[in-house]
Amino acid sequence: MANNEESKPAEEKKVAAPEGANNTADNNRGGDNRGGDNRGGDNRGGGNNRGGGNNRGGGNNRGGGRDNNRGGGRQREAPPTDAEGNELTEKVVFINRCAKVVKGGRRFSFSALVVSGNEKGSVGVGFGKANEVAECIKKASGVANKNLQKVRLNGPTIPHEVYAEFGGGKVLLKPASPGTGVIAGGGVRAVCEAVGIHDVLAKSIGSNNHANVVKATIKALTMLRTKEDVYGLRGKKKEKAI
Repeated sequence: MANNEESKPAEEKKVAAPEGANNTADNNRGGDNRGGDNRGGDNRGGGNNRGGGNNRGGGNNRGGGRDNNRGGGRQREAPPTDAEGNELTEKVVFINRCAKVVKGGRRFSFSALVVSGNEKGSVGVGFGKANEVAECIKKASGVANKNLQKVRLNGPTIPHEVYAEFGGGKVLLKPASPGTGVIAGGGVRAVCEAVGIHDVLAKSIGSNNHANVVKATIKALTMLRTKEDVYGLRGKKKEKAI
């Protein structure tokens, strides 16, 4: 009997130990108190509080505002037009840099020569000076757009051969058959493309000064006359002249 009575408390101790372990492990440390809803549940890792799309990463709050603010503020300037509403094409022929030596070093200034035309028979030239390249080009473009001159063309080419001089610049222009292209260089090509000539043969004979060559080319184009103009000066009609 003594042996039987002593064995019972031993068995009770062995059984009691696992029950205590379960209570501390599940309920106190890894159970509902620490690792359950209090720490890893909706309070800390919930999607609505920290990682919710509407609060931090929502496109309507952050991304939408940036697109509207940035994209709406930047507007491109409308291209310049002539009196008839035709869009003007601007071509920079030459940019010159001038350096002035002063006590602190060098000061640079720029000058630009710009040709402007609507590619439908009107062309102009402008010259501008400024301390920055963009500003001098803007000034020259404004002058060129205000001084447009009409040119008489014969479709994609010129009516007849013409020669003109301006200062030391001497330019010779000849009509060409369709498909020839603009056979010219430098300022002559810029003027021909701006006025709308697609087929022409050109040669600069005199000085290489860009301003004189461009002005000589414009002078030559303004000297062009069509058959109707010549018949009108003679007082004849085209049918009777033929």
